[in-house]
Amino acid sequence: MNEKMTTSVPELDFNTPALRRNRRLRAIKDRFTTVFVGIGGMSVIVAILLIFVYLMYEVLPLFQGAEITPWEGQSTSYQVGSDSPSLHLGVEEQNEVGFKLASDGSAYFFATQTGQIRLTDQLAFSEQQGISAFALDTNVNRLFGAANKQGEVLIAQPQYDTSYPIGTERLITPSLIYPYGDTPIALPASFGEPTLLAIRDAEDALVIVAANASHELVLVELSKDQNFMTEEVTLSAAVYALPTLSSMPFKILISPDQRWVMAVDRDANLSILDVKDRLSPRLNAVHKLSGYALNDVQLLLGGSTLTVADVSGAMSQWFMIRDQNNHWALAHIRDFDQQDGPQLLAMEHRRRGFATGDAEGNVALFSATAGVQVHKQRLIETPIQFIAMSPRANAMLVENNAGQLSFWQVDNKHPDTSWKALWHKIWYEGYENPEYIWQSSASSNDFEPKYSLMPLAFGTLKSAFYAMLMATPLAICGAIYTAYFMAPALRRKVKPLIELMEALPTVILGFLAGLWLAPFIETNLASVFTLFVVVPFGTLLFAYLWAQLPKDLGWQLPIGWDVLIIIPVVLALAWLSMPISDALEASLFGGNMRQWVSRDLGINFDQRNALVVGIAMGFAVIPTIFSITEDAIFSVPKHLTQGSLALGATPWQTLTRVVIPTASPGIFSAVMIGMGRAVGETMIVLMATGNTPIMDMNIFEGMRTLAANIAVEMPESEVGGSHFRILFLAALVLFAFTFMVNTLAEVVRQRLRQKYGSL
Repeated sequence: MNEKMTTSVPELDFNTPALRRNRRLRAIKDRFTTVFVGIGGMSVIVAILLIFVYLMYEVLPLFQGAEITPWEGQSTSYQVGSDSPSLHLGVEEQNEVGFKLASDGSAYFFATQTGQIRLTDQLAFSEQQGISAFALDTNVNRLFGAANKQGEVLIAQPQYDTSYPIGTERLITPSLIYPYGDTPIALPASFGEPTLLAIRDAEDALVIVAANASHELVLVELSKDQNFMTEEVTLSAAVYALPTLSSMPFKILISPDQRWVMAVDRDANLSILDVKDRLSPRLNAVHKLSGYALNDVQLLLGGSTLTVADVSGAMSQWFMIRDQNNHWALAHIRDFDQQDGPQLLAMEHRRRGFATGDAEGNVALFSATAGVQVHKQRLIETPIQFIAMSPRANAMLVENNAGQLSFWQVDNKHPDTSWKALWHKIWYEGYENPEYIWQSSASSNDFEPKYSLMPLAFGTLKSAFYAMLMATPLAICGAIYTAYFMAPALRRKVKPLIELMEALPTVILGFLAGLWLAPFIETNLASVFTLFVVVPFGTLLFAYLWAQLPKDLGWQLPIGWDVLIIIPVVLALAWLSMPISDALEASLFGGNMRQWVSRDLGINFDQRNALVVGIAMGFAVIPTIFSITEDAIFSVPKHLTQGSLALGATPWQTLTRVVIPTASPGIFSAVMIGMGRAVGETMIVLMATGNTPIMDMNIFEGMRTLAANIAVEMPESEVGGSHFRILFLAALVLFAFTFMVNTLAEVVRQRLRQKYGSL
């Protein structure tokens, strides 16, 4: 017996060839998995960094400063024609041919780089005694008027014909044409010598306003009558006297609609004349534009914004708006950075920007919309007498006080982009107050681009807010019931079914939301809100009544299968909401809640609104939040719940004090991931809203999100243009927002894990 008890236990050999091969194979697998997972993780990080780098590559040019350099690196100056001072300088679109009109009536076309004269012409006055007054209509149409001392006015226009002769390069042939004939237009004989002139051409008429040394004004209107058969245009002239001014102006301007005549004197007094009724013109108002004498006044592109520069170097902008009494009034819009001394103004042709020059030879570039100085540089050593911007604003002619011209290249591709223009309120032309506006394009060439990202960011947060408001309670409560209370057999069927909802394409949800749900909600608005009230309270009431049943009757239904009774109750309550809503709508809302909201509450109602987006996007976000939350709750160790129940806690106490705190990191992650899905959603928002970039938290108004805006406008934007790069900036903002939300979510999740990990 002792021998049996002392029998030795057989030794185990862990170093057999088979075990050694198994260990080597497992080590190789572990090493391969480590390397593979590491490469995968690093690839994800590199991919995200590459996306960020590419976005920054497209966005950074927006914030690069402007630059002015000699054309093709050759800093040369030249003189064109006679020593007579220049009345006007211009450059054609290809920057090859320049135009100069001298005070003696001589017109010169010359090569911009060398000054070589291509063509010389003379204004077709009957007597060549020089020009007493000159006016340019706009830089865009290049139409100008010139008057001599006899009171004759000629309307002329430089023209450039481009051809491509066989075997040669592009050939630009300049000429001086007279759209209204080469016969001068005579002012009234009693008017005398005109000292100032203004012209404004329109489709129906050409308006000429002249002033003499006695402060008298006269208006000549050339009406156009076109024969529809021959397309021949007949001109008929009419002369109207305007109110005499109290001071001698140095600049007269006409608005594009030919209604307002603005006369400015050196003492900064602006007289605005309303000439809508040609027979009874009246003085609308006199405004003080500055506390100093004025040096120059010009109209910005579009002809509505007045840009003023005084002798102190201060510059400001003004335009007409409707006041509280619906009367036209001049409003002071913005001021620019103070400059050193008097400034000469030169307007850009196709953008809302301008350049200034001073007596020190400095040239500064400004963006009118953003209200900022883009660039300043000293170009020449002598005072600047004239600046002419090219049509594309990529070149300029500069003339000094000695009549010497120099040609410069301008690199100023994105002047309208600044932090202020993107994120601050801007007072846009025609608006009564500064506002956040996104409007990137329009049919008019005079359009002022509005690139405020605030409405898009606001719309993104608004859509995400209503979607999460709809999805979060339903998804989390459904996940709690499914993971904690539902019978396992039923859970195995319900959970995959809800997760399957995530596979539904969002374009289908957006299509249904836009074409079916939005009209349905508009027609049955009272029913929808009644449903939101009746179903939750009715369900709670049913649950309370069910709990009051005798235990023998209540236990007839197996534990965890209660939802099978709740579903028909919810459907019955939804059906019951319809007749209840009809009665409520008839008694409380005058039979039509949709009209009551707009008429009595004064709330705008769009058919495709935030309510539609909240329901549709909430339906898309629910599966994501539900699945992650359900997994987090179901993964809570069973010994925690069993221990809590064993200590006398009720199932509800166990849920609220043990299960949910333990699963809180996962629940928080689910909510953050759902929010990221809602923020980045494109198709639902694109199809279920009116895509109106407005800032209104009204649930009945639409919105436009960053993602939807990129999807809509990227195909239409010019590659490399400001609009194109600002869309990339919107993508970068969305990327940064998602990154910050995810980072915050990870920090909170780790703290929750540390706090409740010891349970």
